[in-house]
Amino acid sequence: MAEAHQAVGFEFTVRPDGADIKLSQEVIKNIYLSGVTAWRKRAIQFKNGVLAGVYPASPSSWLIVVIAMISTLYTRVDLSLGMIDLIKENLPRGYMSVQTGKVLSAILFATLLWLFLIYLLRYSLKALLSYHAWIFESHGKMSSSTKLWLSLIKMFSGRRPLLYSFQASLPRLPLPSVDDTIDRYLESVHALLDDKRYKQMETLANDFRNTSAPQLQRYLLLKSWWATNYVSDWWEEYIYLRGRSPIMVNSNFYVMDLLYITPTQRQTARAGNVVHAMLQYRRKLERGEHAPLRALGIVPMCSSQMERIFNTTRIPGIETDIVQHLSDRKHLVVYHRGRFFQVWLYTGGRHLLPSELEMQFQRILNDTSEPQPGELKLAALTAGNRVPWARARLKYFSQGVNKASLQAVESSAFFLTLDDEAQGYDPAKTGSLDGYAKSLLHGKCYDRWFDKSFTLISYTNGKMGINTEHSWADAPIIGHMWEYVLATDCFHLGYTEEGHCKGDINKGIPPPARLEWQIPKECRETIETSYVLAKQIADDVDFHGCLFSEFGKGLIKKCRTSPDAFIQLALQLAQFRDQGGFCLTYESSMTRMFREGRTETVRSCTSEAVAFVRAMEEEDKTNGTRLELFRKAADKHQNMYRLAMTGSGIDRHLFCLYIMSKYLRMDSPFLKQVLSEPWKLSTSQTPQQQLNLVDINKFPRYVGAGGGFGPVADDGYGVSYIIVGEDLITFHISSKFSSSETDSFRFGQNIRKAMLDIQSLFKPTNHKTEGEDTFD
Repeated sequence: MAEAHQAVGFEFTVRPDGADIKLSQEVIKNIYLSGVTAWRKRAIQFKNGVLAGVYPASPSSWLIVVIAMISTLYTRVDLSLGMIDLIKENLPRGYMSVQTGKVLSAILFATLLWLFLIYLLRYSLKALLSYHAWIFESHGKMSSSTKLWLSLIKMFSGRRPLLYSFQASLPRLPLPSVDDTIDRYLESVHALLDDKRYKQMETLANDFRNTSAPQLQRYLLLKSWWATNYVSDWWEEYIYLRGRSPIMVNSNFYVMDLLYITPTQRQTARAGNVVHAMLQYRRKLERGEHAPLRALGIVPMCSSQMERIFNTTRIPGIETDIVQHLSDRKHLVVYHRGRFFQVWLYTGGRHLLPSELEMQFQRILNDTSEPQPGELKLAALTAGNRVPWARARLKYFSQGVNKASLQAVESSAFFLTLDDEAQGYDPAKTGSLDGYAKSLLHGKCYDRWFDKSFTLISYTNGKMGINTEHSWADAPIIGHMWEYVLATDCFHLGYTEEGHCKGDINKGIPPPARLEWQIPKECRETIETSYVLAKQIADDVDFHGCLFSEFGKGLIKKCRTSPDAFIQLALQLAQFRDQGGFCLTYESSMTRMFREGRTETVRSCTSEAVAFVRAMEEEDKTNGTRLELFRKAADKHQNMYRLAMTGSGIDRHLFCLYIMSKYLRMDSPFLKQVLSEPWKLSTSQTPQQQLNLVDINKFPRYVGAGGGFGPVADDGYGVSYIIVGEDLITFHISSKFSSSETDSFRFGQNIRKAMLDIQSLFKPTNHKTEGEDTFD
């Protein structure tokens, strides 16, 4: 094992005349380099912490203010208005000269003034960022007030912000009024309910409005003043961590590799480059050196979720789980053919090179040892129900080698699976994208550690992918890291002509250490029970990947509408054709323009969308009428999306009111009804966030395939989509085989037809009317 190899660096022999100590120069060198690296890292973290802490000012501005104040001591003008003299009078006397006291007083006053100016700048920026009228303006049309606002934002934002520079300047998530939320809710369900059911819901809503709502709102208002974000902590706890059902498929989601390109067919080489790129990303993340994400390239978004990408594990509990985040983890754990290996990521104070990581992973592939009893399916515990896993963890993994090995897994930077299958999109193979998605989503139910913040999966043909635990963050966070990794892998690290990682290899690096397990029969039975349940869930997932290449956002924008609104209306049309009716539809929207913001729901099935869909199915309606209704529905969707992004959504407010009612033991039939409504169509868009990393026009095949998630309702669909470049939209569609009402492939065909049918509304005709939109 690694410990045995390291032990030879230090030897001593006890003799009658004393102890003879021998130290390995190589080990001493590594210790020295490790110390230098650690101190350098602390210095950089401290420096960047200071830069972010005083942002939007800079440390050098302190010196300018100090010099300015000291210079006033030699003039007749007292800019401090007597404050310097007041500070001087309160300094200890007898220890310094009069001149020294004046200078010290001036420095103290200048420092206080500097801090005051920082807070003034910061709160001015926070006030500016609370302005959201810009997001409601028509595309391409900007008011003079918004232009002035943008200029002020640029001025107050400084020159080179770091990842966390804007955190203290981000506004709090606003609390909507109860009346606004209830009115918007009733509007959102009007098209889905008949008159009788709508009247009943209206009565429940008005009873709630007039009875318990004001008291619940007052307590929630108090929380919104006290907490950084009135939603996020409860959302993480009650939506994710308190769930006792399996997180595999039901919560975890996946991210795919590049769609068309595989940089190398060598499994270990690809894993070596990708892991090294992740370590580079983590180093920049720990130092806060990534550029903050900004809407329009100007408006900053919250980066707090990024802190937990690495070194994070969801720990099971009897009543609730916890998210354990550690700092500076120096190893990862690799799973291959039922065995667990610990791989150290550093040597001599530096990251292992890609070629060295490739060597370590190849050593694991070459290891022919068999799994220990119970080891093969051990990770199935993370795929089953949470309570049995929590009890097994307390009973069987709280001492001895099991505790040490489990601690190695849970404290690792992340989890890597060297899969024994080949996956990926292959145009020549029907269903290749479907199998790839299912493998990433659940695998064999025991070859991913579903509790880790993410499991990196490496296939035998060089393809990669990620399975992500959902409680700690949302999809854009892992997507940001993955974009960086893929670009670094392909365009910066590269491979040799034989497909190996570039660089020399230090063969003296100790090989990976095999983790030891002593799993009793009773625990093996628990493992098998969890596996059987997980296998049932996995086998029930009906998945279909749909590559829509007939047109993309380039063509959609020519009809002067939002690509997202276009797709959401196509999904409504596809849903109606597939199911013969409408349903409550969930679309995820981000609220990261506010501090610690996560997501909000856009209820896409509006009355305007219903009217448009019905017009598309009625033969007596003209394309002109349909186009007019499409415009109204698209505008409505865009307005709802903007409301959600700016803190005026419906569902997070109602969710928090419900949690508050539970704390206060107040019964609310209205809130119960709202929170029990099923989302039969759950949708989400995977955003592209770092378009500067890869020039798609120059490298059109280097495009990602996005990611997806499992079905939310037993008789519904989960649809994730990514708009890639100008001419491709990838849909990830999931449902359940056990439902006789759904079929993922059929729904994919309906989406394709709906997209084409809507596009046909904009096609030029021989009798084009004035003002009618066309694709140029």
